[in-house]
Amino acid sequence: MSQAINSTRDTSTSDEIDLAKLFGQLIDGRWLILSITTLFAIAGIAFALLSTPIYKADALVQVEQKSNGGMSALVGDMGEMFASESSSTTEIEIIKSRMILGDTVDALNLTTIASPQYMPIIGKGLSRLMGEDKAIKVSRFDIPRYVDKPNFTLVLDNAEQGTYTLFDEQERKILTGKVGVLADKNDYRMFVMQLEGNTGDVFDVSKISRFDAILDLQQNLSISEKGKQSGVLQFSLEGENKAKIEAIINDVSQNYFLQNIARNSAEAEQSLEFLQAQLPAIKDKLTISENVLNDFRLERKSVDLSLEARSALDVLVKLEAQLNELTFKESEISQRFTKDHPAYKSLIDKRKVLLAEKERLNGQVQKLPKTQREVLRMQRDVELNQEIYIQLLNKTQELNIVKAGTVGNVRILDTAQAYTHAVKPKKPLIVVLATLLGGMLSVAIVLLKAAFHRGVENPDEIEALGIPVYASIPKSNWQEKLDIRYNKKKVKHLETLLAESNPADLSIEALRGLRTSMHFAMMEAKNNVVMITGPAPNIGKSFVAVNFAAVIAKTGQKVLVVDADMRKGYMQRYFGMKWDNGLSDYLSGKLSLEQSIQKSEVPNLDVMTRGQVPPNPSELLMTKRFSDFIDWASVNYDLVLIDTPPVLAVTDPSIVGALAGTTLMVGRFDQTSVKEIDVARHRFEQAGIEVKGFILNAVEKKASSTYGYGYYNYSYDSDKK
Repeated sequence: MSQAINSTRDTSTSDEIDLAKLFGQLIDGRWLILSITTLFAIAGIAFALLSTPIYKADALVQVEQKSNGGMSALVGDMGEMFASESSSTTEIEIIKSRMILGDTVDALNLTTIASPQYMPIIGKGLSRLMGEDKAIKVSRFDIPRYVDKPNFTLVLDNAEQGTYTLFDEQERKILTGKVGVLADKNDYRMFVMQLEGNTGDVFDVSKISRFDAILDLQQNLSISEKGKQSGVLQFSLEGENKAKIEAIINDVSQNYFLQNIARNSAEAEQSLEFLQAQLPAIKDKLTISENVLNDFRLERKSVDLSLEARSALDVLVKLEAQLNELTFKESEISQRFTKDHPAYKSLIDKRKVLLAEKERLNGQVQKLPKTQREVLRMQRDVELNQEIYIQLLNKTQELNIVKAGTVGNVRILDTAQAYTHAVKPKKPLIVVLATLLGGMLSVAIVLLKAAFHRGVENPDEIEALGIPVYASIPKSNWQEKLDIRYNKKKVKHLETLLAESNPADLSIEALRGLRTSMHFAMMEAKNNVVMITGPAPNIGKSFVAVNFAAVIAKTGQKVLVVDADMRKGYMQRYFGMKWDNGLSDYLSGKLSLEQSIQKSEVPNLDVMTRGQVPPNPSELLMTKRFSDFIDWASVNYDLVLIDTPPVLAVTDPSIVGALAGTTLMVGRFDQTSVKEIDVARHRFEQAGIEVKGFILNAVEKKASSTYGYGYYNYSYDSDKK
């Protein structure tokens, strides 16, 4: 049970440490996060300012319930059964059809695209911010059919006179013209209504097909129903030019309105044509039937119908009139519905009933005398044709009234009006999103960098390899400033030596601690020669060597510091010396020992620089002259420090380490990896050299590193009172 509790606590503690380290990594990368976030915020502001404002215009159109004007006039009350209500979805598709939008494309010449030419990306925004007025409006532009690439360039020749020249893609001159005047040359016709700018300004003019212009308008034009089944449609369009988008919406709504009237009027027109086609035939039949009746009466000396025959005649006439009316109705209904439709079936059933009644009456008529039957038949034809003729005349008049008074079922409620302020871009939103994106990206970079980073941040990682850490040297901000000033030639040479310019620096205090550790480490060494090396370059070996030498020299011991990096050594800069007349010159026999060793301004500290860059540094170190030098220096100095190049780069440290009594390895905090240290130690072991200890240089105060953060907390400054 106790073990389980401890395990749970360990896990919880581990989780807390991981979260703390994660938060610490973000704190350590705060400047990177702040920089990237600021950069993205600035980019967002620039984008918001340079982006072209997009305006929106809208209009309202009401689609009322459709009434079948022609149909109702023709079929009477029964027409209400066939009345239909056009849905908003259907009307929207009609509005977006090529029939409607094509007229707008033609009327506003949307197949011609003309715009000022700007610098790529930022030119348009800069021109707008600087208040430059550039505009072009082309109301007509016709080109020959054989032109494959209708892209042209228009140059404003004279801004005051409004003259221009049009060039094609090959910069060939096409035509010249003037604003407000039709230019015509070689099947090219161009009418420029507006052209604003300075002399020499360039404008792009291109021509697209009518079909492409309609497709583009279909994609950009938005039509939606306001509310549910309200029948009110909202037209909206976005664009850079307020006047243009207003004109487009107004033209589309007007075209739709006129088309709707024409469509409703066409229904009445079709019904009227049908009735007018029937009138002559009915009139002829009426005339013939009247003549036949009159002739029969003259022949029979004015025969009159009996009361029974008159009654049968009236009923038969009414039945025939109803049957003819059903015939007209069927003619109209057959154009709209199939025979399976309930309305169509109802009409057929009614016809059957009327026909059955007609047959019954005809049976009664057959019982009358022959003369009465003949008169009845003739009288029936006359009255029936009169009834039908009068009915058709009435319907014709009604349809004429309907056609003249057709207004459609569409009403324009609001004409197009552009919004005062731009709807795009949403500048505050863009800046906020850009800032958030920069923040998230920078955090991701910091975390990814930390995830893939393998630099040493804790001495425990090094000691886990079996190498004791003799000193952890904090990073010196003072030294960084000195290096910057040295590069700008604003500092004396001695000031670059931190042990002299700022002896109280934490780095120097750490080197004083190393002096104590070195005393015990060298007790069993074969000589007083100490080699300072490292796995890779740029880790601060020379800084450690020269300042450690100065710290030892101040205790009264005689110290010699040697720059054995004959390839890229720069130790001479700390002492204001030149790199020549040094180790390589001595080993090659050009100088004597006394000539190659120079006294520094630090008491008890002598320096041997690297000398001329030799072609064979490793071979020079393997000569007897170098081993003799080591023996001589060991006898004549209390401490000899040799700064060597990186062991993973060259073999020089292995040669020097064989002669030195103590080998120290230097690594840089958060830069040198554990793998590099392990490989470097293994390489020394192969040469029979034991690495006595490790110096962790440039330890920084990092929130993600408990050790680095805590080290600074234990700084101990002098009382300045």
